[in-house]
Amino acid sequence: MLIVMAPCKETETAGTPDSFGEDVAFLQKHLQNVVVLQSESDSSRVVVTGDYQARVMTSTAGGHEGKSFGWINYDLVSSGKLVPHINAFGGEERFWLGPEGGQYALYFPPGKPFDFDNWQTPGMIDTAHYQVQSQSPTAVTYHYAGSIQNYSGYNFKLDINRTVRLLDRNAITEKLHFALPAGIQSVAYETENVVTNAGDSAWQEQNGLISIWLLGMFKPSDKTVVVAPFRGIENARSLITDDYFGKIPAQNLVVKDSLLLFRADGKARGKLGLSPLVAKPGAGSIDLENNTITLLLYEVVPQGRYVNSKWEQQKEPFKGDAVNCYNDGPLADGSQMGPFYEVESSSDARPLQPGEALTYKQVTMHFEGNREALQALSRQLWQLPLEEAEQFLTKK
Repeated sequence: MLIVMAPCKETETAGTPDSFGEDVAFLQKHLQNVVVLQSESDSSRVVVTGDYQARVMTSTAGGHEGKSFGWINYDLVSSGKLVPHINAFGGEERFWLGPEGGQYALYFPPGKPFDFDNWQTPGMIDTAHYQVQSQSPTAVTYHYAGSIQNYSGYNFKLDINRTVRLLDRNAITEKLHFALPAGIQSVAYETENVVTNAGDSAWQEQNGLISIWLLGMFKPSDKTVVVAPFRGIENARSLITDDYFGKIPAQNLVVKDSLLLFRADGKARGKLGLSPLVAKPGAGSIDLENNTITLLLYEVVPQGRYVNSKWEQQKEPFKGDAVNCYNDGPLADGSQMGPFYEVESSSDARPLQPGEALTYKQVTMHFEGNREALQALSRQLWQLPLEEAEQFLTKK
């Protein structure tokens, strides 16, 4: 995702609250449809809103007073206004569609140049309200039906169903394939995202295809590092893009044999992408300032079609990224929307017959604990000692 907007000037808060309860109260004040999913067995919570396309706004492992993990754009939400190009309300997992740019772009009108003046996030993933279809204390399902035209003029008619499901400790163990170390608090949720061809003709590669794109906006710190494992094949480095907004400097990015470390302090704008040929089905972050680890789990189809979102006429429109990471930072004029950092994943794109559906799932987990517990968890997840992450973060 490309963000080049100046921040909204209207605000009602001097800073961003830290607790989940404060975030929920704020959202309930300004939005109509706010759902809190809550576990009976622990203090995990997730807040979702249909006002922003079934977006997970934030979550916590510590109940009402617990740490809130998602970044929320308080200024824009409280303004009650919509702005051009994109309404970046924040949220730690939002539902988008790809591709962004290219001859099959969903974010540019047919025939217009690929520049910011013409870039527009489609309403169905920016301003549309999704309706609740079903709800329980730990899960909620939303629905939206609409159509969208791509740059080549093809019109997709589609149904969107999105379920957010809070996971308990047993489910976390099952997803990780190991038990959490003692002393770890956790919150985890899974989203199930289904896009159905609701038209009367098949979607075909020569007209363009659609992918499901999930983007998470999280709060940075001076001691946060994104961790992305990848397949250490011979040409792996050539399948990792690190110059979307200019080359990421060496002090902010280390690419090892099978692990990528990317500084996520919200102070230096940069983005990278991993091809499905090297991306592994999981990435996350370590925050040594707040003693937390975040993990996202998703599917990668190595030989799948992944849409290319670059703002240009493309030679290879189906050789895009499976995973992206973004660190926010000041723009040339000194303005900044965040700070935040993002971890993003995409589905492959498939030629669907009428009535056929593409389903894509992602699990987001947050863990809190003391240094010893986080050390054990980091080693189990990535074979990464915390000292190595700390050494990277102190590099100049």
